[in-house]
Amino acid sequence: MPRARRQQISLQDTPYYHCVSRCVRRAFLCGEDPASGESFEHRRGWVERRLLFLASIFAIDVCAYSVMSNHLHVVLHINAEKAEKWSTLEVLQRWHKLHKGTMFTQQFVRGESLPDYALDLVDSSVETFRNRLMDISWFMKELNEPIARQANFEDQCTGRFWEGRFKSQALLDESALAACMAYVDLNPLRAKIRENPETSEFTSVKRRVVAAKHQKQPTLLYPFVGNPRENMPDGLPFELSDYLELVDMTGRIIREDKRGAIDASLLPILQRLNISSENWLCIATEFGARTGAVVGAEQSIAHYCDSNKLNRKPRSSHNRLLA
Repeated sequence: MPRARRQQISLQDTPYYHCVSRCVRRAFLCGEDPASGESFEHRRGWVERRLLFLASIFAIDVCAYSVMSNHLHVVLHINAEKAEKWSTLEVLQRWHKLHKGTMFTQQFVRGESLPDYALDLVDSSVETFRNRLMDISWFMKELNEPIARQANFEDQCTGRFWEGRFKSQALLDESALAACMAYVDLNPLRAKIRENPETSEFTSVKRRVVAAKHQKQPTLLYPFVGNPRENMPDGLPFELSDYLELVDMTGRIIREDKRGAIDASLLPILQRLNISSENWLCIATEFGARTGAVVGAEQSIAHYCDSNKLNRKPRSSHNRLLA
């Protein structure tokens, strides 16, 4: 029986999560339906625009994403510290970009005078909205529901478009995070619909490559800030250049179907993460099949199980690849 979503999200263990949503009726989210010949390619833009819009509102950062023909992958970072720093006004302004809120919250944003009882209700609403704005379930709901409505309207049908539950995996350490991000960014190559990362439309790696050409990082994606250190700024604990090189070299091997050797340029970051080159290629191509609800080195999983009072280690044998 699946665990409740609130039991799967544990900020004391990790702020990073891999989420996957699939179309429930084997419908085409995007791409071209070979049976009818109808193209749904434009829907990729719907998903990407909505995803990045939500990243500008929620205290949830998008680390990686890829929009496939009948499913989508996102790697998310819950930024609880950021949400706690928001003022009452900022929380309300962000929430009102998604929903109307209440009459009192609307009046508060407009700067109107409110009686004490109304201010108490505003404060209560703000805490509810603040919690929602750092909740992955709310993030995925706000992502999936508008897409479902648009697709159903276009298909002239009703009913579910997405599966009832999105899949969620906790990424417990740097090795799990790097492996999952690479897996997500390389999905179009694994599906043989693109030849290299820089031409993989509607993926985070394509957006990062385009920005890197101008010596920048995309403003709506969680930035790379370098290797872990004291007084580290908010961002991913890798060098952008290392990650792009890692994805590029892995992508070359996936395309050429040569699983036996990895270019020597891959070694520095893999050595720091304590992942062998052979294991890296395995997890970069089969992450979904080789991992369970939590992903990380064995010691990270043991700590997670202890802190969440789990009696068994979820598919721990597969995670030896990350050690």
